Amino acid sequence: MLTGKELILATKPYAKEIRWRSWYHTITSLFLLVGSIFGGLYLTNIYAKLLCSIATAIMLSRFFIIFHDYQHHTILRNSWIANIIFTAFGIYMITPPNIWKRSHDHHHNHNAKLFSASIGSFPIMTKQKFKEATKQERFAYLAIRSPINMFFSYFTTFMFGMCISSFISSPRRHWDSLVVLALHFSIGAFIFYKFGWLTCLLAFFLPFFLSQMLGAYLFYAQHNFPGVTFKKNADWNYTTAALESSSYMELNPFMQWATANIGFHHIHHLNSKIPFYRLPEAMAAIPELQKAKVTSLMPSDIIACLKLKVWDAEQNKMIGFDEMEAA
Repeated sequence: MLTGKELILATKPYAKEIRWRSWYHTITSLFLLVGSIFGGLYLTNIYAKLLCSIATAIMLSRFFIIFHDYQHHTILRNSWIANIIFTAFGIYMITPPNIWKRSHDHHHNHNAKLFSASIGSFPIMTKQKFKEATKQERFAYLAIRSPINMFFSYFTTFMFGMCISSFISSPRRHWDSLVVLALHFSIGAFIFYKFGWLTCLLAFFLPFFLSQMLGAYLFYAQHNFPGVTFKKNADWNYTTAALESSSYMELNPFMQWATANIGFHHIHHLNSKIPFYRLPEAMAAIPELQKAKVTSLMPSDIIACLKLKVWDAEQNKMIGFDEMEAA
C-alpha cells in the first residue's frame, strides 16, 4: 500500500499537462461562457434569457476552476495568451489574481492545521476554544461558517473579502482590488443603462450570485464534512491532510463537467500539478486514491456538512451544536 512520498510519486505520471487538451477545454469553455452571456444580453424571450442566465452561472463555475488550475501553474504555463485570458477572467469574477493565488497557496500549504491562520479557508475552532471565546468572537466565527454567508458569497466573500477587505488591510499593496470592484460596478451600470434592469438582473447579477454561491459551498464541503480530520501543527502531515481532510464529492457526469472535476479534491490536494482533466484518470489508476472520504450535493449530505461547527479533540472529529449540548 502506497503512503507518503511514494503515493505522491505515483501521481507524477498524471501531473503532466496535455497541452492541446488544456487549450481545448479553455477555448471551448470560454466560447460557451461568452455565448451564454451574449444570449442573456440580446435574446428577447424571457425564458431564453433565463436559460442563458443559468448557463452563464454554470460556465462561470467551470471556467473559474480552469482559472484555478492556471493559477497553480498546472496548465498553459508561460503562455502570454493564457495569461491575458485568465487575468481578464479573474478581474471579471471579482477575484484579483494575485490575491487569489497568494491566499489559495497558503490554503494548500496549511490545509487541516488546527492552529494556522485561516487565510483562504473557513476558520476552525476547537470546542474548548469556542467555549472560551467572547460572544463577539463566536458570532464572527459562526457568521463566516454560516450557510447565509455562503448564500450571499457574491457580496461577502468576493466583493468584501477579496476586494474591500484586502484593500483596507493594505491599500498600497492591494490597490488593484479597488480597481477590480470599480470595473465590476461599471460593467453592471453599463448593462443596466443599455439593456435595462431585467437584463442586468439575468445576464449579470444572477450568474455571479449563483456561481459564487456554488463555489463557496463547494470549497466549504471540500474541507468540512463528516469524517474530516484536523491536526495540531506539530502532528500535521501533507499527505494525510490531503487524503483525510479533503473530500471526494460524488457528482453526476454533468455536474462533474460543470465543476471541472474539482470534486476529486483529495487528489488535487495531494498533487496540485495534476490537470483537472486528468484527475479521474489518476483516481482510476491508483487504488489508494479510491479510498476517499465521500460527500455529495444530495440534501442530506449538504445538511450533514453544514451542521459541523467545531473540532472536538476528545472525540477526534467535527461536531455540531447538538453534540456540544449533549456533552
